[in-house]
Amino acid sequence: MQYASTRDSGLSVSAAQAVAQGIAADGGLFLPREIPRFVPGELEELTRLDYIGRAERILSKFFTPEGGWPAAEIRACAEGAYARSFDCPEVAPLKTLNETTSVLELYHGPTCAFKDMALQLLPRLLTASARKCMDEQEIVILVATSGDTGKAALEGFRDVPGTKIIVFYPAEGVSPVQKAQMATQEGANVRVVAVRGNFDDAQTGVKRIFGSAAIQARLAARGQAFSSANSINWGRLAPQIVYYVSAWCDLRKAEKIGPAEPIHFVVPTGNFGNILAGYYAKAMGLPVAKLICASNKNRILTDFLATGVYDRNRAFYTTSSPSMDILISSNLERLLYLASGQNSALVSGWMRELSATGRYEVPAPLLRALQKSFACGSCNEAQTAHAIRGAWQTYGYLSDTHTAVALHVLEEYRRETGDPTKTVVVSTASPYKFAASVLSAVTGRAAPANEFEALGLLEQTTGAPCPPPLRGLDQKPVRFTDICGIDEMPGFLEV
Repeated sequence: MQYASTRDSGLSVSAAQAVAQGIAADGGLFLPREIPRFVPGELEELTRLDYIGRAERILSKFFTPEGGWPAAEIRACAEGAYARSFDCPEVAPLKTLNETTSVLELYHGPTCAFKDMALQLLPRLLTASARKCMDEQEIVILVATSGDTGKAALEGFRDVPGTKIIVFYPAEGVSPVQKAQMATQEGANVRVVAVRGNFDDAQTGVKRIFGSAAIQARLAARGQAFSSANSINWGRLAPQIVYYVSAWCDLRKAEKIGPAEPIHFVVPTGNFGNILAGYYAKAMGLPVAKLICASNKNRILTDFLATGVYDRNRAFYTTSSPSMDILISSNLERLLYLASGQNSALVSGWMRELSATGRYEVPAPLLRALQKSFACGSCNEAQTAHAIRGAWQTYGYLSDTHTAVALHVLEEYRRETGDPTKTVVVSTASPYKFAASVLSAVTGRAAPANEFEALGLLEQTTGAPCPPPLRGLDQKPVRFTDICGIDEMPGFLEV
């Protein structure tokens, strides 16, 4: 399995090189030159496996023995990621709301967010990749986060030999719980820095560092090299394909769907990595009818999928679903490459337009092709709260703010289309990570200003247990208080 760049289809690197480098030298994103397919009967076989077995089988299609990845190595990576770090044996359990709607809970890992599904595995893939192609160089992981990626990456790479990790987050763009999780992070090889601005500013700063030949040369002189734990790294995206397949298999195993019955997935997304993994699962042959893109008030992806125009020249909103407060959706570049027939010249042109003018527009035939796979919708703040309250009152299900966006968008989609297709809502975080917003929605009253007081009241009010990793978080010693401007970010590269 060889990998190309979205901006140079002639480039060909190994899976190990793609993961170790994180991003191509031309600024493009690595992706496999071909998408492997499930063979007849394989999905039925996968229904009989547990999550680790499914992960091993699917990842082995991208990290192949022929590419230097023995099956035993992939198995060890999957077991190391999922055997002990999650609080339930299913790893990614499905919860039934009604006959047509299930919720895929991806927050049972150590940081209570869906990023654990990939970031418990990525350090294992990355260190294995480094052994194969990086000549003993120390890997410096750079991360821009809108909240959950930062903590999950820090936890995944904490004290991993041969690595250092630096996380940048928007100073006022994460929840108090997310901030506390990062600021109190343990580990000798970690550093956390707040950035004045929003997530797009932090992401732009990281991309500039990656693109600086001078900084790269300084690192090389010290025996170091950059990589990324953001979803621009293929090693982040590939593990996410697994849970789409696993959700379908669990529905099939429970005899809730037929042998080849297609289902919808509704995905709250801002950077487009989560939903893109679902697109890869569909391209591999998973029976997926529609991938429904759920946006919050920052509805740039919904507008793009509806009109074909991507325009970040708009107001930026800080919302109760901060992981979607994004106007530059990096992984959309991978989708454009696939949908354009792997036309890297077109993709490069659109990315240059985006950089120069803040917008681009795709041709109508390409948009129509995208709309065959994707539907879309958005949700404002009042609708988010209403969805949380409705799920609790109707089903006794406690939803976080991001999952609530998806629940609302699904309701609107069904109202507009009458489509009865069975649907999985992809739930991305524990409600306790956004306790004040969830408590206010459930009770209809203002929550305490102190997020950690709200966390305790939410547990008292609903009886839903607070995850142990979030208990007492406000009592842990704060290690990181640095704050900088976007131009000052390179000065924090020493861990």
